[in-house]
Amino acid sequence: MKLDRKEILKALETITVAGEGKNMVESGAVTNVITFGDEVVVDLVLGTPAMHIKKRAEDDIKKTIHDLVNAEAKVKVNIKVEVPEKPEIKGKSIPGIKNIIAVASGKGGVGKSTVTANLAVSLAKMGFSVGVLDADIYGPSMPIMFDVENEKPISILVDGKSKMKPIESYEIKLLSIGFFTSPSQAVIWRGPMASKALNQMIFDADWGELDFMLIDLPPGTGDIHLSIMQSLPVTGAVVVSTPQAVALADAKKGVSMFLSEAINVPVLGIIENMAYFTPEELPNNKYYIFGQEGAKNLAADLAVPFLGEVPIVQSIREAGDYGRPAAMQTGSVIETVFENITRKVVEETVSRNENLPATEAIKITTMAGCSAVKK
Repeated sequence: MKLDRKEILKALETITVAGEGKNMVESGAVTNVITFGDEVVVDLVLGTPAMHIKKRAEDDIKKTIHDLVNAEAKVKVNIKVEVPEKPEIKGKSIPGIKNIIAVASGKGGVGKSTVTANLAVSLAKMGFSVGVLDADIYGPSMPIMFDVENEKPISILVDGKSKMKPIESYEIKLLSIGFFTSPSQAVIWRGPMASKALNQMIFDADWGELDFMLIDLPPGTGDIHLSIMQSLPVTGAVVVSTPQAVALADAKKGVSMFLSEAINVPVLGIIENMAYFTPEELPNNKYYIFGQEGAKNLAADLAVPFLGEVPIVQSIREAGDYGRPAAMQTGSVIETVFENITRKVVEETVSRNENLPATEAIKITTMAGCSAVKK
C-alpha cells in the first residue's frame, strides 16, 4: 500500500481548525505532508495553545485520512503552536485587579446573575479576594442576591481623590446601578449614558486588591458589552446557557461575539444552567425538562471548554431571593456543584494567563483553597 500525498491534501481540505473559517490547507495550518508507504506525517501549525483544540485537530486529521484515503494508514500529526505577538486584550487595566471575568448569556432568563453570584461566593470560600460589578444596567439583581438592596455606597478619599466605596457582603465587594435607583424605578437610558455610568463604577471606585472581578453583563450583544470590552482588559468570558435550542442559538452568538476579530476575548467556557431536575424524594432520578446536554454539545461544537452543569433546585431560587447565594449552603449538593464549576473556571483562567499574551501582565499569584490547580 502506497499513500498519495495529493489525495491526502485533498482530504484535509474538507476540515477546518476550530475557530477558523478556511480549511486546514487553505489557511496554511497544514505546512507539510510526508508519505512513506503506508505511513503519513502531517505537520500542523496552530495559533492557539488550547489543549482541546490541538486534540480535536489531531483527531480530525486521523479520522479524515482513515475515512477518505485509507483505513489502514498509519497517521502521525506533529503540532507546533505559534501564538500571535499582537495583544489579545484591550482596555486600560485597573491597578490591583488581577483577573476580570465577564459572565454573559445570549438571552435573558437563563440564570446568568444567579451563576455569577454563586461563582463569586465559591471563589471567596476558596480564599480569593473577589469583586462583582453588576453591569446589567436595565435589570440589576445583585443587590437582592447579596441582601444589600437598601445599601448606598459612600464616597471616600483615596490619594486625594474622591472614590466610591463598594458595598461588601459575604466578603465580596459589590457595585451595581441598583444602589443608585429606587427598586421600583425603571432605568430609561440610552447606550452612551449607561456606558458612562458603568465607567464611573469601574474607574471611580476603590476596588482595592482583587484576585477576581466578575462582571455580570446584560443579555445579548449590545452597547454595554462593547463598552466593557473597550474599557477593560477582560481576562476571559464565561457564557451561561440553558439546554434548549432557543437558548443555545443565542449562546452561540454570545461566544462568537467574544471570539470575533474586533473583540478577541478568550472564552473560558460554557456553563449549562437548569440542566436537569431531581425530585427530593427520588434522588437518583434526573428529568431533563429543557433537553439533555445541549450546552455541553454546543461547547464541543465550538471547541470551547465545558465548565459544568447546574441542576434545577428550589433552594437555588430561594437563596437568591433571600439574599444568601446557594453555594454558601455548607455540605449541600449545590455547594459541591458550584465548587467544581468554580475550580474549572480558575483552571481555565490560569491556563489562559500562562498561554496567551495580554497588554497587562494578569497573573494569579495564589491558589489558596484550590487543590484542583497545580501550584
